[in-house]
Amino acid sequence: MLSEIADLGFSHVELSHGIRITLVPGILQALEEGIIKVGTTHNFCPLPTGVNSAAPNLYEPSATDHREYDQWLRYTKRSIDFSAQVGAKVMVTHLESAEFFWFNPRDKLRKFIKSHPDLPIPSDPKYQDVLKKCLDKMRKKMVPFWEQTQKSVAEVFAYASEKGVKFGFENRESFTELPLDADYFDFVASFPEGAPAGYWHDTGHAAIKERLGLLNHEEHLNKLAPHLLGFHLHDVSDEGKDHQPVGEGEIDFWMISRLWKPEHLIVLELSPRLEVEEVVQSKERIEALLPA
Repeated sequence: MLSEIADLGFSHVELSHGIRITLVPGILQALEEGIIKVGTTHNFCPLPTGVNSAAPNLYEPSATDHREYDQWLRYTKRSIDFSAQVGAKVMVTHLESAEFFWFNPRDKLRKFIKSHPDLPIPSDPKYQDVLKKCLDKMRKKMVPFWEQTQKSVAEVFAYASEKGVKFGFENRESFTELPLDADYFDFVASFPEGAPAGYWHDTGHAAIKERLGLLNHEEHLNKLAPHLLGFHLHDVSDEGKDHQPVGEGEIDFWMISRLWKPEHLIVLELSPRLEVEEVVQSKERIEALLPA
């Protein structure tokens, strides 16, 4: 796996939340042989024993059930240990979601969009009214989950500092995932000085949120820029499908590249369904935007 990536011209890799425990010996061997280096990991990595498919939300820091929280804490610390072992600078991490047993506002929003295919989303006044009501419901429901999330991440800051690993808290694409995009800056800015954490920007997720009228991609990124650690780069098609080749969709990567700094980590996060040529072309298009 890592040899194939290196043969495409990549010097570093992100070990993501699909890495099974059985792959670890081969990964460590590849690193020892100098085939490639690890820039980032993605919690949970490696996956818990017995889990064989990508599961970044297997346990959630927002969970109000102490048993799930204990599992999140256990496997997050294990992922930090592994990140330190493989030399990763940042561990990308989700902040999870508010739970709705009935009347999830995400479903209401989807239903409205599906039943009004001819309306100009997100500018239509009727849609804006529905969106506001959904956001109001989300804000009321999210309080205990968001409070728990903040307590959870604060609990592991000291451990991550000891291991020399930073959390990259990633913006998400789902309506009910935390934090709300409007709250992201205040959340990151509230970290104590020297906290091993910052903002991780996913271009596809931001574009999807922009399509829904939940943020302005450029304004959101500019606001969070002082706290940026890195990027997941992938495009979004006209149909709203993400993890597409760079330059083949609607995202303005030139706008995004203006904020890149030498210390930022840049990761291509592409669909496994893409052809090798599309991966190489995406790499070349990003390299063309890098400062000389």
